[in-house]
Amino acid sequence: MSFNSTAAQLVTLAAEGEEHGGNHESLSPYVTGIGAFVILLLLLWITTRFNRDR
Repeated sequence: MSFNSTAAQLVTLAAEGEEHGGNHESLSPYVTGIGAFVILLLLLWITTRFNRDR
């Protein structure tokens, strides 16, 4: 696969993405953000439980 054909395929793929907007109808940015925040807090809590020597 050459660089030119790869670049042409990426341009085609990017142009197709403009039609859909990139967001799925069932994905709420609030739910995604809150879910990520909760997961990060959980990871922080787990990390602090294993690091009791400091």
